[in-house]
Amino acid sequence: METDSQNGVSCVQQHPEFYLPDGNITFLVENTFFRVHRFFFERESQVFIQELAQAPQDGTSDDSAFRVEDTTSNDFATLLWVWYSPKYRLDRRSSDNWLAILELSTRWQFLEMRKLAIEQLQNLKMDPVEKIAIYNKYEIDKSLLLPEYKHLCTREGQMSIEEGEKVGLLTVLAIHQARERAMTSAVANERRGLTHADVDDEELEQILRDIFNLNEDSATRSQLGADIQAQGQSNAPPIIDTLRPDASRITDRSSGPGSVSRVFHQSVI
Repeated sequence: METDSQNGVSCVQQHPEFYLPDGNITFLVENTFFRVHRFFFERESQVFIQELAQAPQDGTSDDSAFRVEDTTSNDFATLLWVWYSPKYRLDRRSSDNWLAILELSTRWQFLEMRKLAIEQLQNLKMDPVEKIAIYNKYEIDKSLLLPEYKHLCTREGQMSIEEGEKVGLLTVLAIHQARERAMTSAVANERRGLTHADVDDEELEQILRDIFNLNEDSATRSQLGADIQAQGQSNAPPIIDTLRPDASRITDRSSGPGSVSRVFHQSVI
């Protein structure tokens, strides 16, 4: 962020792509203004519906923009890209982009966008351990991880301490149990050992389904986890904060391109 060396006034820029002339709501993320369409935020996110309803007249200009905390301007722009890019399914974004979308859509309860992010992550090649860690973190349907569980069961060697820390103790124990059961079955059927060539794929899959409880209704597991998300929602700090001028820090410097003539502060929650 650029700062005036004499008076400390921060320079704020308008996003080159997502500051739209016909936009009807303005957000400030880090040092970047976004002017977009309110419709998208109120279409499916109860979080934004509640937040925006508390200040219906705000966010109509840069001076009254809603400040969005706990994210970066790059990640916020990535979220907007899904709405404003008609060919987003053809644009091969990296896993980092879709992880940013997954994070924000989960946090702000954009359910359809969360489903899209999961769908796109399923189409990307990811390290099995990293993928399991991500899906555990965001409580994504574990049945989608069967290929990764199989890989960990049939590869040579055990998981490292670092890998175990990423996937969690319960996953480590479940994989160990699945390996032991598959190895016992392989010995009983006079197969040489636990390798891709020797383990019956369908049998291993059923073992994993049993151990990870994947035979229950997958629709229940793949929900956002509304109870967890809603818990404490009423007491959670707001995700957006209307900008208010700090009168003690207003300067006489005229505004130039990409700057504001006064510094705004975040309300103390």
